[in-house]
Amino acid sequence: MVQRLTLLVFASPAILIATKLLLAMVCGGAIGLERELNRKAAGLRTNVLICFGAALYMVVSRHISGGAAYTDPARLAAQVVAGIGFLGAGVILQARGSITGLTTAATIFVVGAVGIAIGEGLFPLALFSTVSIILVLVVLRRVERLIIKRSRLFHYHLKTTDPAEFLEALLDELDKQHLRLEDFEVKEVSEHEHAVSLSVVTSIEGNRRLMHTLRRLGSSLRTKIAE
Repeated sequence: MVQRLTLLVFASPAILIATKLLLAMVCGGAIGLERELNRKAAGLRTNVLICFGAALYMVVSRHISGGAAYTDPARLAAQVVAGIGFLGAGVILQARGSITGLTTAATIFVVGAVGIAIGEGLFPLALFSTVSIILVLVVLRRVERLIIKRSRLFHYHLKTTDPAEFLEALLDELDKQHLRLEDFEVKEVSEHEHAVSLSVVTSIEGNRRLMHTLRRLGSSLRTKIAE
């Protein structure tokens, strides 16, 4: 039964194309679901569309070339890679000396590669790659946190009336906690108030202690964890 179904799929071009596009949706959806559960910028729908689009471009490229000797289907695939690179650059956010979104951009890049593989009919490779990508995103995240003891780059934003005094007190506190100031920026909001932005690499527990200190030194404290 399975053999007959396989022969039917590959015997009918329309069914083969539909199979490729459905598989692209499944693979892109599997990877996108992991991203969606972690509330990343490129989630379920984005990754499904990227994988689907890359596969569709490869199908169309093969159809246009028709197997003629003077055509090169790889040209359209190269343009797909360029377009995916543009999307990846869009999710990389540079904020005050730090860069976030690199993992999401890399995921978009490899999801596009999976779509191209599916469009070319390399089903086993596409499935193996999908499983490998999910393992990297899920398993290696835990390994990474274990190795670095959950240290992350934390961004802090607050307001103070005396930035010089604030910086002196901040450096003293960081020295006590054996932490290093990664980035520091001051902007004048009004005559008697300044907006301060700073970045520190620390653990979850270190972040709690640092936030307690920052609340004493300023007001309107906001924090964000870099990816």
